[in-house]
Amino acid sequence: MTDKITALYCRLSQDDMLQGESNSITNQKAILKKYAEDNGFSNPVFYVDDGVSGTTWEREGFKAMLADIEEGKVGTVITKDLSRLGRDYLKTGEYIEIIFPDHDVRYIAINDGVDTLKSENELMAFKNIFNDWYARDTSKKIRAVFKAKGQSGKHLSNPIYGYKHSETDKNLWVIDDEAAEVVRKIFHLCIDGYGPTQIARILTEQGIPTPTAYALSQGRDNGHKNAKLHRWGNETIAHILEKAEYCGHTVNFRTHVKSYKNKKRVDNPKEDWLIFENTHEAIITQQEFDLVQELRKNKRRPTKHEEVNPFSGICYCADCGKKLYLCRATTMTADQEHLKCGTYAKDKNGCTIHFVRTIVLKEIILGELNKMVAFVKDNEDEFVQMAMDNSVQKQSSELSKSRKKLKESEKRIAELDRLFTRLYEDNVSGKISDERFSIMSAGYEDEQKKLRATVAELTDFIETAEQKSADVTAFISVVQKYERITELTPEIMHELIEKIVVHAPDKSSGHRTQQMDIYYRFDVAVSTAVADSMKYDKKRKVA
Repeated sequence: MTDKITALYCRLSQDDMLQGESNSITNQKAILKKYAEDNGFSNPVFYVDDGVSGTTWEREGFKAMLADIEEGKVGTVITKDLSRLGRDYLKTGEYIEIIFPDHDVRYIAINDGVDTLKSENELMAFKNIFNDWYARDTSKKIRAVFKAKGQSGKHLSNPIYGYKHSETDKNLWVIDDEAAEVVRKIFHLCIDGYGPTQIARILTEQGIPTPTAYALSQGRDNGHKNAKLHRWGNETIAHILEKAEYCGHTVNFRTHVKSYKNKKRVDNPKEDWLIFENTHEAIITQQEFDLVQELRKNKRRPTKHEEVNPFSGICYCADCGKKLYLCRATTMTADQEHLKCGTYAKDKNGCTIHFVRTIVLKEIILGELNKMVAFVKDNEDEFVQMAMDNSVQKQSSELSKSRKKLKESEKRIAELDRLFTRLYEDNVSGKISDERFSIMSAGYEDEQKKLRATVAELTDFIETAEQKSADVTAFISVVQKYERITELTPEIMHELIEKIVVHAPDKSSGHRTQQMDIYYRFDVAVSTAVADSMKYDKKRKVA
């Protein structure tokens, strides 16, 4: 046995660090070394896990020791106490009672008086259970602190790519200018119609460091050193595009761990997220973020020609509701490029072609957008009135009345809660009979139930009205950016238009006409235009 290793195993978790020097790695090493020397254990080798929980067995130091045990190199394992080996009582017991003996390894826990070479280990199982309970209780307390911190609006994670810790306040994120510029580039490329795969390729070709490579270069990340540091992945891009933190918000409770033993992270449903708005400086605007979410939902992408078509993913068939399919080829002239019904493209009996040339569609949409820009600029109040489906004064008046009624209802609900308490106390003290108590409490409950329903309705009305008002304001702010639109770009299209519905052509007048319905963003307006073949055929002949 003298030639075999005496494994001196030390472990320290984040929780143990709070207890000070008694459990420090330095302290453990000193205790283990002295014990080995005093008791004649030769060939001592330290195996260390610093900052690792005892509920997991994915520990580098422990795995290295276990590998040496399995190779027959280790004769004895010594720890300061049982909890250093682990806090999962089932697995800890398995190692001590089964795995170590299978490899003829003696185990000693100094402070707990455990030595598997001797027989006095009856309390070991109970001590392991207590250690497990301690881990469970600690985890519960940490989760409570974590939850309270998250509910207060503080960040629960380190700054994401594009941000860094403030030098004066560790809880505050501030913009990291170099990385933030890349984040803006990613969002703008998406608005221009590029998908995550294309954006990843562009950034890789331009030699822009990935978030991991950038963090390593800044000395903020010691992990992932074996990752492909200079090749962007489409998942990385997609994750960046989904982060509301980039428009200045804190988003907490996106994920949770399954248990204090199973550290695997699981996504929470979005309704369980807590979002605190405007907690730090934004890298992109809310409008840009919302626009990107719409684009990602519809997945508008560049074509094989690497040119982003402004109508991609935005045109729909009026009859079957499917998207129109863009038809273009290197052999086609710009005049021949067209859109047709996606259903018809797959099954000619499923719908009609709804053929429309993109050059015609561009002219119509340009005309309608410029009409809208001019109208909003010259008649902003009238536009707001139309978009709100009401006069500004009436809408404001209704909102004011609703807010007042909501406040009164909430006040009465709180008052009824106090009356319930007083009524209960009077019943207990004998001031009112049980019968009287039942009648009065039933009346209060009925009133409170109706009030809660009223509060829910008023809250919904107020939120809807306020959102509608905010949407109209957002649309106007976008329109104000333009004097006159001379060229359709994906950004302009996606900022102003929700969808274009293309009807089947009508030849009843003796020539071909085709209706287009333009639905503007935020449902603020709908306009209708008609493409007349006589007009466009004349233009083709002149050209």
